[in-house]
Amino acid sequence: MKMTPAFLILGGLLIFWTSTFIAVILPAMTLGDEPSAIWRPREADEARGAQLYIDNGCSYCHSQFGRTFDWGLGRQRVAEQGDYYAMQPVILGTERWGPDLQQAGGEHPDGWHHAHFLNPRNTRPLSLMPSWEFLGEKNIEALTRYVQSNWGTLADERMARQRHWETQFVAAYESGADANVAFLHANVPPTWRAMPNPYPADEAALQRGQLIYQWYCIACHGEVGDGKGRGGLATFRGRPAIYPPPMNFTTLRRNLIEDKYIGGIFYYQIMNGITGTAMPYFKHELTSEKIWDVSNYIAVRFVGYTDAGLEPRGIEASYESAGDDGENKP
Repeated sequence: MKMTPAFLILGGLLIFWTSTFIAVILPAMTLGDEPSAIWRPREADEARGAQLYIDNGCSYCHSQFGRTFDWGLGRQRVAEQGDYYAMQPVILGTERWGPDLQQAGGEHPDGWHHAHFLNPRNTRPLSLMPSWEFLGEKNIEALTRYVQSNWGTLADERMARQRHWETQFVAAYESGADANVAFLHANVPPTWRAMPNPYPADEAALQRGQLIYQWYCIACHGEVGDGKGRGGLATFRGRPAIYPPPMNFTTLRRNLIEDKYIGGIFYYQIMNGITGTAMPYFKHELTSEKIWDVSNYIAVRFVGYTDAGLEPRGIEASYESAGDDGENKP
């Protein structure tokens, strides 16, 4: 076959239009125009936040669609076509350097997002995300409203839950340290309140726990566990961005020694977070052992007491150091 200029031009056009049909025209022909069960129109401030999200290239690092193999990441629902009804342009994203944001609405209260947008290291010490403080507080508020609307009506339900508990936790915090701790612990199920840490607080466990604390906790709770980390001190519109502030662990000594058990309380709160406060859940990020280890570290380092090794006890884990008798080893 002789490759003439006309042949090359026609062949190139054929390839171009075939690709366009497959990648553009055919999907457009098969797209539905019905909203999903969770879709709702965005409010004005949410729409403005969406435009800021587009203008600043947030989708380069954050995707917004749940896939079937994301079930292992704790997804609540796989994305549906109708979730993107009336969205122009459709913000899907192609990378996941940061977390997927399709179901982000209501996972954190507004204050967490304010502190996070001011400087992501305020809430996530290892975050690679840049600071968006240059946008100004008005635009950060719009971005927050947009993120909190992701997941439609299901996000609205989460936000209602956040605000319900936020009111109660603010009241408990303003009632004083002891009343605040009492309220926090009263909302931990009894099974967890009477559960000791099953792992010994030996040197290896404390070293592991310290590393986890530095990776995930230090930004809010601070180097000495007093709640005065970067996130705890961040301000937004002239007031604390995170309110009520992060827990001051050093105040727990008088409350917890009397109660005897603290390991299960820490585990439950680290695993599930504390809705209505800026304390996030870590059940998707930390394995069970890591939560127990950081619980031991917090107890020994900041409270000065650990219940590791107390009854009830089961069979020791097979990976524990040889000859470990399970006693407290802070």
